Amino acid sequence: VQLQASGGGLAQAGGDLRLSCAASGRTFSREEMGWFRQAPGKEREFVARIDWKSISTIYAESVKGRFTISRDNAKNTVYLQMNRLKPEDTAVYYCVAQRTTIRWAYWGQGTQVTVSS
Repeated sequence: VQLQASGGGLAQAGGDLRLSCAASGRTFSREEMGWFRQAPGKEREFVARIDWKSISTIYAESVKGRFTISRDNAKNTVYLQMNRLKPEDTAVYYCVAQRTTIRWAYWGQGTQVTVSS
């Protein structure tokens, strides 16, 4: 099973980026998927998650109103649209799948997002 994240890169403050995460090896069409991030010198933190029907979305307060999570179950892919980026959004972003009561079972390899001021 592999979660392949892409779309990271360099953006200016106020700009936009869209991350994608394609899953392979099994389907996650009936599992929650989401995103975490880890900034240099900081602990990994939750960013957003989405249920399998795309009915429920949850966001960290720091990104609410700027980021939008979505998914395409036919493509086994989850997205993170990031608007009005801030320098503090600079981090490695990880996609995750299959949330349990204590952990996320699958993690992607991460994609770097750097926002310059």
